[in-house]
Amino acid sequence: MAAQPLSGIKVLDFSTLLPGPLASLMLAEAGADILKVERPGGEDLRNYPPKWGEQSAPFAFMNRGKQSLEIDLREEGALEKLRPHLEQADILIEQFRPGVMARLGLDYEAVRKINPAIIYCSISSYGQTGPKATQAGHDLNFISEAGVLSFSTGLDDKPSLPPFLVGDIGGGTMPAVINILLALRMRDQTGEGTNLDISMADNSFTFAAFLHAAGQATGTYPGNGDWLLTGASPRYQLYPAADGRIIACGALEQKFWDKFTDIIGLDDDLKQDWKDPETTKAKCAELIKTKPSSEWMEHFDKADCCVSLVKKFDEALNDPHFIERGLFDYRIEQSNGETIGAAVVPIMPQFRDQNSKTKGFPEL
Repeated sequence: MAAQPLSGIKVLDFSTLLPGPLASLMLAEAGADILKVERPGGEDLRNYPPKWGEQSAPFAFMNRGKQSLEIDLREEGALEKLRPHLEQADILIEQFRPGVMARLGLDYEAVRKINPAIIYCSISSYGQTGPKATQAGHDLNFISEAGVLSFSTGLDDKPSLPPFLVGDIGGGTMPAVINILLALRMRDQTGEGTNLDISMADNSFTFAAFLHAAGQATGTYPGNGDWLLTGASPRYQLYPAADGRIIACGALEQKFWDKFTDIIGLDDDLKQDWKDPETTKAKCAELIKTKPSSEWMEHFDKADCCVSLVKKFDEALNDPHFIERGLFDYRIEQSNGETIGAAVVPIMPQFRDQNSKTKGFPEL
């Protein structure tokens, strides 16, 4: 196999839990060498359930193919122990609150004196500057503060939580990887490192790009469930079938909407859904509730009209389409030889090590 894109790139990863470790996992899958710096006893994720043997399954998922260095960053001499690693590193990732790395003598300016070419990536809740910089938060807080959650919170008297981590992964991990790769490219051109300030709250705004545009143009931003893709349209909706399974309708284009409404037998006057979308939605729900999902999907699949069954996760994992595309080919191995499937990451197969699809993770 030819060298991977990030072969020879060394990463010092001070991050914990999800955003930073997932970012360094992606870099590792592209060939980078990751040294995970952990406090004595290991980072908190090592204790997260469920267990896989004696190990934490979430920790194993996030740290496949990495190595670990246990060190108390507050003890005297810690910086000198880290110095050889700092001198050799291409990338440093940290996820502490702003000011913590400075108190440890490991802020960007201090590290740059040791290694001027370092790409120093800080992932934080609200960024390194601003009134909220040191405020605590988690994913739900980031998308709330950025206004993104307000567009779709479910029923007013029974709000629902989003099923995915927009702030952590979309606002933290992905921008970190993108900007690290851009910084590497810039360093190739200039020879200089840089300091990256990745704010999970800042980057959550990207997920509301269309709604932002709508508000800027009209002066009014959509409310909860008021937009085309957040519940206002019968063409983009979740409909329970008779067996309790949910049909996901994404029939936005007229040709797909025509097929969908013909299959369910919607009255012609209601097909012009812009006239009274709420009545059309209610009638679509009523009609789909009359038959089990299997019967509906037989017709929808043949029609190819952007309608899907909401699958359970284990059903999706066993879908022949995803299996054939190799999403689940990579595995994690414990020291006793036992393996489980690895986390699915968006690194293309041509950039990954095809000769080592099974890798271990750092054990203390």
